[in-house]
Amino acid sequence: MATEQQQAPVPAITSNVEEPLDLIRLSLDERIYVKMRNDREVRGRLHAFDQHLNMILSQVEETVTTVELDEENFEEMHKQTKRHIPMLFVRGDAIILVAPPLRHA
Repeated sequence: MATEQQQAPVPAITSNVEEPLDLIRLSLDERIYVKMRNDREVRGRLHAFDQHLNMILSQVEETVTTVELDEENFEEMHKQTKRHIPMLFVRGDAIILVAPPLRHA
């Protein structure tokens, strides 16, 4: 009976990651999803970033979600507004989450 447990090999991507910003570095020139303050979301190609998480994105689709209250039955109505932006600077202090783009089924 073996007392040692076999460990699965570590994927190559984790061996290159030593700090959180390394994950962002691996996304350079790739499409990313950025969730921001004030119910904003952007999807675009990451060109550059810095230690403050300021980012330069291209081919950006911005989605702004607003919530309106129906005065008759007091139900919340969610409205999404989308726009395309060729090139965008995103200030790092507005960012909540950075991920590969979400896939919609």
